[in-house]
Amino acid sequence: MKLLVTGGAGFIGSNFIRLVLSRHDDYQVINLDKLTYAGNLDNLKDIEDDERYRFVRGDICDAEVVDEVMAGVDAVVNFAAESHVDRSIGGPADFIQTDVFGTHVLLEAAKRHRVERFLQISTDEVYGSIEEGSFTEEDRLEPSSPYSASKAGGDMQVMAYHTTFGLPTLITRSSNNFGPYQHPEKLIPLFITNALADRELPLYGDGTNVRDWIYVVDNCEAIDLVLHQGEVGQIYNIGGGNERSNITITRMILELLGKPESLIKRVRDRPGHDFRYSIDCSKLESLGWEPSHSFEDALRETVDWYVNNDWWWRKLRDQEFEEYYRRHYQGS
Repeated sequence: MKLLVTGGAGFIGSNFIRLVLSRHDDYQVINLDKLTYAGNLDNLKDIEDDERYRFVRGDICDAEVVDEVMAGVDAVVNFAAESHVDRSIGGPADFIQTDVFGTHVLLEAAKRHRVERFLQISTDEVYGSIEEGSFTEEDRLEPSSPYSASKAGGDMQVMAYHTTFGLPTLITRSSNNFGPYQHPEKLIPLFITNALADRELPLYGDGTNVRDWIYVVDNCEAIDLVLHQGEVGQIYNIGGGNERSNITITRMILELLGKPESLIKRVRDRPGHDFRYSIDCSKLESLGWEPSHSFEDALRETVDWYVNNDWWWRKLRDQEFEEYYRRHYQGS
């Protein structure tokens, strides 16, 4: 199979490419990535010389580039997205451009080239917040942030291209991912790297917001399963079954690093902050999937990875990152 992975230099995409090449000896992978601040070729240093892998720098909004790389491709997995909620509140336009228009460009090319499968990587945030129970794939979309709204827009295009044009599409919606190679702007790597430097951990509000966490390797295994065995035209939720409050996660990180809780700094809650995410994954489980890592073991492995790979994350906490951090969390 010849596979086009968009956004493959990002966190989940790079972990997925590594998994695909380790599992499928006869696969070829083209990685199309714009290399924004969140795209990092260091994520794939260990496989960059693999003859089955090719990197192309380009934007999914560029129809000419997309058309060129999609020629002869059997399947597309679209990870490319602006994905940080906080940044979407300050600048929604980039999210609409990439997550909505970029998805449209990919769908048009996939239709032209008659790809056999188009898998859209989405998020549980499109459903919005839920106080009790869990969202199924049939529930209505009620996104709360510009980020989740842009992802919902992309999803709806994917569904429309299946209904109108018969494009063989699939969608996965995963819960909060964590693990190696996640940019330090996200909660778990931000708190790990701050704690390692004895810096304050900026916790929104009272820290009781709940998320379902999934180890990135488990998510990638689920995506691989859906790509090969999922029913065309269907949506599959991917959750870890690990609902934890933000304050619980924060305390676990501090305990693993032997750092004091005095590092926790309460900051003003962000606008439109969803209280709880929870998804029902029984549809995916019917394909034979279940997560292979416990939350506690996966978090310990993640903390150890950041401790042992400061060469990777220290360069990402550059001047631009620190300026963004000060503006966002310290109001300066």
